[in-house]
Amino acid sequence: MTSSSPTVVTRFAPSPTGSLHIGGARTALFNYLYAKGRNGKFLIRVEDTDRERSTDEAVKAIFDGLSWLELFADEEPVFQFSRADRHREVVQTLLDSGHAYRDYTTAEETGRLRDEAKAERRSFESPWRDRVAAGLEAEQPFVVRFRRPLPGRVEVQDEVQGAVSWDNGDLDDLVLLRSDGAPTYNLAVVVDDHDMGVTHVIRGDDHLNNAARQSLIYDALGWPRPSFAHIPLIHGPDGAKLSKRHGAQAVHEYAEMGYLPEAMRNYLARLGWAHGDDELFSDEQAQEWFDLSGVGKAPARLDFDKLAHVNAHWMRLAADDGLAKQVLDLHLARGHVLGEDDEVRLTRAMPFLKDRAKTLNELVDQTAFVLRRRPLVIFEKALPLLAGESGERIGRLRDRLKLFASWDVFALEAELKAFAEEEAVGFGKIGPAVRAALTGDGISPDIAKTLAALGREESLGRLDDALQQTK
Repeated sequence: MTSSSPTVVTRFAPSPTGSLHIGGARTALFNYLYAKGRNGKFLIRVEDTDRERSTDEAVKAIFDGLSWLELFADEEPVFQFSRADRHREVVQTLLDSGHAYRDYTTAEETGRLRDEAKAERRSFESPWRDRVAAGLEAEQPFVVRFRRPLPGRVEVQDEVQGAVSWDNGDLDDLVLLRSDGAPTYNLAVVVDDHDMGVTHVIRGDDHLNNAARQSLIYDALGWPRPSFAHIPLIHGPDGAKLSKRHGAQAVHEYAEMGYLPEAMRNYLARLGWAHGDDELFSDEQAQEWFDLSGVGKAPARLDFDKLAHVNAHWMRLAADDGLAKQVLDLHLARGHVLGEDDEVRLTRAMPFLKDRAKTLNELVDQTAFVLRRRPLVIFEKALPLLAGESGERIGRLRDRLKLFASWDVFALEAELKAFAEEEAVGFGKIGPAVRAALTGDGISPDIAKTLAALGREESLGRLDDALQQTK
């Protein structure tokens, strides 16, 4: 539902360790739709605190994916690593208030104590939780841990999962600062979300346990918690966790497979969210309709047949000139040498061809005949179609079409039907030879549409070329 309230702020916070995953793209889209449908803000924060795994190439890949999907933030993106001083400042606040403590336990000692706690089926507790360093100990390396309240429970009213609660005793005292002074993920997320004014945290349900720890930090700082919404992950068609064996996972792979960004937005919005039985809808409708109450609790299943159906729908609705430009770019990528009127010819062909393809790549295949150069060479396998009576019949059709002024597809259909009646044969006897003469290999839509796509002069010229090769 649309509201005039400007207070909603959502964010998409990817870690730049690889390409933009389709699951991340859907999370970004859900955040975008929720904010835009409420006149709010959609923000982007790059969580690049893991310096070893975060790369410039991965950052670029994420922004390239978001740009292709046309999901643009309302403000400049925030880079988490650059805010480390602010994170450390908040940790000092927690130390001063007694909600955090310095832990001088070495990594080896911590490992041993954790093993003991696990063997005794109890939660790990640092020996420094209720101890103050003195003397030489204060000069030793330490981490800063959050002092969770004991006893007690933390409860989260999740917008998707419902009421969820954890016993504080089952959570450990989270490390807030590492021994090198680097802030940890859960601390940085809380500080950044608060400082960015985030009101709704919409993310994958693999972060649900983080909501418990983050909520305790919010409470300790006296900050209001955001609304949490943890959405189920995307699974493969077989119901198993999405993996490489299921096919494309990264957004750029879907672009390379020939899907349109508007189709991907439509499909991803419907993947795990529903608005009645609506399957095909515009961006404006998605923004108006999207609500967290429509998000299901079960994992969504990737369905390539549905994606192809959605993509075919948006290809049919696409403007012919824009579609022709995209198809021409793909032809050029395949090594096609640009001709002077190629774009004009492709644009003219689009109305007759775009409803036959489910992806841009299929459309490239189906428009190959449009861009062939004259004199048109008939492929060897198609030459037998032009032999004998078929060749003579093409000559008669060529002579008839030369006198035909209107090149409208419906007029051409009527003219071809009349020609077949005069020849006293079914058009099935004529069609294969004519198609071979017009295309070189016999692959094209029906003859009237092929003629209309090629245009009058090109069609007559190709028929002449074919007749030269039948002599």
